[in-house]
Amino acid sequence: MPGREMRLVVSLSNIRIVLVEPSHPGNIGGAARALKTMGLKRLYLVRPDRYPDPQAQWRAAGAQDVLEATIVCEKLSEAIAGCHWVVGTSTRQRRIPWPAADAESVAAQVLSAAQAGEVAIVFGRENNGLSNEELQRCHMHLQIPAYTGYSSLNLAMAVQVVSYEIFKQAQATPVVEARWDRPPATSAELEGLLAHFERVLVRGEFIDAGNPGQTLTRLRRMLTRMEADETEVQMLRGILSHLDRRSAGSRDGTGE
Repeated sequence: MPGREMRLVVSLSNIRIVLVEPSHPGNIGGAARALKTMGLKRLYLVRPDRYPDPQAQWRAAGAQDVLEATIVCEKLSEAIAGCHWVVGTSTRQRRIPWPAADAESVAAQVLSAAQAGEVAIVFGRENNGLSNEELQRCHMHLQIPAYTGYSSLNLAMAVQVVSYEIFKQAQATPVVEARWDRPPATSAELEGLLAHFERVLVRGEFIDAGNPGQTLTRLRRMLTRMEADETEVQMLRGILSHLDRRSAGSRDGTGE
């Protein structure tokens, strides 16, 4: 089925793997090898401690082409720019629960989302994973169950597990073509909407800028769960701007 094969290739090419502040270059090379064995090619690094490095080349074995195409970024926002769906790997429990699932379940959703545009899967630091702020940038959290007596999974191994699940799902799952009427909102567009909400809520004295509590976190969770398209984001921002102008007019006496 040439059409299905073409869509699968497009889906895999829309998936990027992001490593945040990897400390060991061997893990970078191991991740590159893991990607190539599973048909993935796009690797992004956020502030790696040592890269380029001979150890990365050595561990990559025959995946030097993946390393050569690797993109190095200063910020996570740069690494996920243009992505409309972001997955963060995490094993920690959160005070405010976030949508979470295991690698097998998330892989199917990743492939479906990749039909519509760019998707990122983000892996954290070897010693302490992703920060709470970084995890809040993600639509879903991916968890890899492990033996409780020794649950520490090497970074490159974690990338291999997730890459394998994506490859397995790509081979077994029928491709569902995206038929939405507008492109999904990117991570940057969603961040712009959230910042807009914060400004309006502070000016309207709905929240205290110095102590917003969990309002913004819960709002972020709700908006990421909605998976809004770019037109819906623009519409919400237009509503916020209109209400903000009306509120400002009422405060200075120029409103109705």
